[in-house]
Amino acid sequence: MSSIISKGTGLFPEELVKGMVSNVKGKSAIANLCGATPIAFNGNKEFTFDLDSEIDIVAENGAKSNGGATIGSRTIVPFKVEYGTRVSDEFMQENEDYQLGVLEAFTDGFAKKLSRGLDIMAFHGVNPRTGSASAIIGNNCFDLAEVTAGTTITRIHHGTASGDANDHMESAIAAVQGAEWEVNGAAIAPAFRSALAALTLGQDNLQPRFPELAWGSAPGTIKGLPVQVNGTVAFNSSDDLAIVGDFQNCFKWGYAKQIPVKVIEYGNPDNDATLGDLKGHNQVYLRAEAYIGFSILVPAAFAIIDNQ
Repeated sequence: MSSIISKGTGLFPEELVKGMVSNVKGKSAIANLCGATPIAFNGNKEFTFDLDSEIDIVAENGAKSNGGATIGSRTIVPFKVEYGTRVSDEFMQENEDYQLGVLEAFTDGFAKKLSRGLDIMAFHGVNPRTGSASAIIGNNCFDLAEVTAGTTITRIHHGTASGDANDHMESAIAAVQGAEWEVNGAAIAPAFRSALAALTLGQDNLQPRFPELAWGSAPGTIKGLPVQVNGTVAFNSSDDLAIVGDFQNCFKWGYAKQIPVKVIEYGNPDNDATLGDLKGHNQVYLRAEAYIGFSILVPAAFAIIDNQ
């Protein structure tokens, strides 16, 4: 019998990897708002080039002047994420159809966790499994975006600011556009979707202002703006309700290499003192790993609506 994967060093079958990447895009707010960029294993250096002045009219035989430019850069360094689980060692004895079924279920689950993890890491800078701040990510996330050239992410306080959810969305858009960046996407928490859905029009206040949001609906666009409703925006009791801005030009993310799976037959690969040795419990261990990187190139191109 030919093996679908080689013990210890195998890769997912090509069709499963394609399906996994597709599933990541289907579950992640960020992946839907901006496409992936190939990331070199040693990292990508992304440059921002800001021209400081407007163009200058030059008369015939006239002198030209310096407009000036501000050049910045961000290095996107990929880091490893992994997920593993124990399965019965019958996996190694069964036919290809059985093995493929197990791998399909595992890859589907890993894709969902990877997509959710991308959002959680990029939005909040935490380790998705523990919910604690990640030293590897540091300030490279929307909640803790580093100041770049004297600018940072604008915050609109929905909890205390006057106005309703629509007013605060308009304020966030105005902040990004006021910094001369495009608004081409928004990731919003379910609670903020509900706040928008509750808004009404007319003297009798019976007509919904956003009828497309009724009954829990989450369309891909609202008033022409691409929008993704995802619980990852408010992960781990975060105050974030919406992240608005130029996702297409000012945020980059991508994979560094193929996604391998290892079938481990010996030892205690998950360091679980209770479960112990694999052979002692007639188990094998499936582990998937990916190298993923991301960066907010221009914090001023985004605004966050929070519940403070």
